[in-house]
Amino acid sequence: MKIFQVEELEKASDNYAEYNILGRGGNGTVYKGILPDKRVVAIKKSQRLDQEQRNQFINEMVILAQINHPNVVQLLGCCLETDVPMLAYEFVSNDTLHRHIHNITSGKGRLSWDSRLRIAHESASALAYLHTDARTSIIHRDVKSTNILLDQNYTAKIADFGASRFVPLGHDQVTTLVQGTIGYLDPEYFHKGQLTGKSDVYSFGVVLAELLTGKKPIDQVRGSEDMNLATYFLKVKKENRLLEILDHQVVKEAGDKQLKAACDLVCRCLNQAGGNRPSMKEVAIELDTLRKSRKHHPWIGEENYVESSSFMIEESEEQDLYTIPLVANSDTFGEYSSSSTMGMQEIMLHVQSPR
Repeated sequence: MKIFQVEELEKASDNYAEYNILGRGGNGTVYKGILPDKRVVAIKKSQRLDQEQRNQFINEMVILAQINHPNVVQLLGCCLETDVPMLAYEFVSNDTLHRHIHNITSGKGRLSWDSRLRIAHESASALAYLHTDARTSIIHRDVKSTNILLDQNYTAKIADFGASRFVPLGHDQVTTLVQGTIGYLDPEYFHKGQLTGKSDVYSFGVVLAELLTGKKPIDQVRGSEDMNLATYFLKVKKENRLLEILDHQVVKEAGDKQLKAACDLVCRCLNQAGGNRPSMKEVAIELDTLRKSRKHHPWIGEENYVESSSFMIEESEEQDLYTIPLVANSDTFGEYSSSSTMGMQEIMLHVQSPR
């Protein structure tokens, strides 16, 4: 990992010019920068100088320095000359999964089912790596669609490790203050304060539900009983009404068996009891099996199965976009944080088993 001087990052970003801003959050701003060797980077610069922010940046730096996975955003270097370290990441050009799912990205088409399935598998594989294959087990703690970036090939990259935690050797959980994003937050972790890998599994289950339905994790338009996507999905599944809420693109392109398998996986990830949820490795294996069955489906010839040419439906030309949510419970993208007008307790009342 390279140690940058302040002047290098200032020059790369043209002194943090307004036109180089890629994303903005409560804790700071991400700027596009070009290094002397022509590499494009994303520079995360804090706007706050308090100890909490300093700790988050250092935590992210320490964790990312130990990770080497193609589906995790790579930390290229840092600058330690400022009160809060500045971080320089690889530049990921195609915005967040959240914006693609919810059609916020201007000029983009809809994600195909094959692309959704691949993105889900890549993200699950990265989280499984963090839990079981990294030198020390890491729990992301804020898995959500805004923290999954897509590159120019629509390859998934897990981002934002400011809230992540190492799990001590010989342990499978960490006791922490509850932190995360409403709508994705594991209810068991919320009530007990015991953070485990299964907390990431629950959050990933919400992302899977987003991919299948195209619906936001929290949406008051659905009414108070159904505003939480996790409980809404479980309720509708129990009532055999899932077709009513699944994204029409998914229903059109995925076979019945794949839809059932994917929906069943979502429900297992969203189990209220963490012990009854699959591990991230098991989730990744199941998604890989679904992808392989898709490739060898009798209705899909191998010559027609070319993901690189069918990432999107009605896709237009690429745009260079990049967004990193800078606050673990940020509502920058229209999500609810603990400081939203609707309180956390009120929303969490709906995070319970459907009647």
